[in-house]
Amino acid sequence: MTYIHTIMERLQHSSPAQTEFYQAVEEVLQSLDPLLEKYDRYHRHAIIERMVEPERQIMFRICWVDDQGQVQVNKGYRVEFSSTLGPYKGGLRFHPSVNGSIIKFLGFEQVFKNALTGLALGGGKGGANFNPKGKSDAEIMRFCQAFMNELYRHIGPTTDVPAGDIGVGSREVGYLFGQYKKLVNRFDGVITGKSLNNGGSQLRTEATGYGCAYFANYMLEDQKSGLDGKRCLVSGAGNVALHTIEKLYQLGAIPVSCSDSSGTLYHADGMDLDCLRQLKSHSDGHLQDYLSEHSKARFIAKKDNPKDGHAIWHLPCELAFPCATQNELTEADAKALLANGCQAVIEGANMPCTSKAVQQIVRAGRLFAPGKAANAGGVATSQLEMAQNASMQRWSADEVDQKLKDIMCGIYTRSHEAAAEFNQPGNLLLGANIAGFRRLADAMIEQGVV
Repeated sequence: MTYIHTIMERLQHSSPAQTEFYQAVEEVLQSLDPLLEKYDRYHRHAIIERMVEPERQIMFRICWVDDQGQVQVNKGYRVEFSSTLGPYKGGLRFHPSVNGSIIKFLGFEQVFKNALTGLALGGGKGGANFNPKGKSDAEIMRFCQAFMNELYRHIGPTTDVPAGDIGVGSREVGYLFGQYKKLVNRFDGVITGKSLNNGGSQLRTEATGYGCAYFANYMLEDQKSGLDGKRCLVSGAGNVALHTIEKLYQLGAIPVSCSDSSGTLYHADGMDLDCLRQLKSHSDGHLQDYLSEHSKARFIAKKDNPKDGHAIWHLPCELAFPCATQNELTEADAKALLANGCQAVIEGANMPCTSKAVQQIVRAGRLFAPGKAANAGGVATSQLEMAQNASMQRWSADEVDQKLKDIMCGIYTRSHEAAAEFNQPGNLLLGANIAGFRRLADAMIEQGVV
């Protein structure tokens, strides 16, 4: 029985029925074989056994009252995975799919993502099985306040600094921050993604999407290519997807798609970003309404997705940017992308490709940028927000953008160099996992058994 197999068996026993978490752990561990064979100190210090167990897991009940006066109950989570490199850092997700497995997979990924940035950040994640869709502003405010009534005990500017994620945008962050400030009687940078009025940073909203496009450009430039003229499939229609589309346009690419829970929108001439933003700014906006202004575009309803896949990945492209949610790009989708000549897949979301999809892409020799590297722009800019809060400064958009570019370049360089060091040049999946793991593991050894 191999070392990795033993670790996975132990994990399944200690954390039963957490399939997304197992998937995230196994993907990292499979990349570490070359490093573990070369250096036995990671075995001796039981680094992996320690890494896969969070330092702290917090679960709590959230009780709130809806607009009809009915008491509602949800479940909240905060998994503080690792504080080795800095305060726990990672978003809060409000979505009905949230459970212990989802939060642990996101937290585990966050640890390595944050390590890759080179910044002083630990890793964590949190959220609740609450669905903001269809709720009034008053209901969302009451829920956020009830959520923070439980969470505030465990967070702080040098302890744990949450941010937004799916279902948690500037509105929710504002309500969370306001309640925290009232409870602790302090104004500090305990949560990032705040509005500029509340001490937020320029470009924080745009950062994940912008960073994803910057990473893709660095990766392609290293191949003596670039984004200019490349036709790009982008999934999702939220914050990350829309800002990825925006920056792709700025860098000369042609994004031709987006998607949401209703289906896929394809516009071969290039997406009309202003029209998309107008549609998504309304709670009752539908992607299909885009066709009223663009008759050449095509909408493919979710019910018409191909078997074992998603219509968006069966369209022609040169680059694919899955920016929606976990496991949205399947093995069947990967085969379709390869058959259609896709040159690279750049993950804008957290673990959007299934394990088998990743294997297909890597084995075919196509470029693959894992989410822990390509979508780290958001957390990197969160750290810049933390720095501005701590020093009572506000940097310009140009200053933040330049720092974001530098950080994404550093992430690419570290991933690229680690892959080359272990004789797998261009394998950024292996390179990113090894680079993040090594920084974290070496620091753990230096800090002793704690």
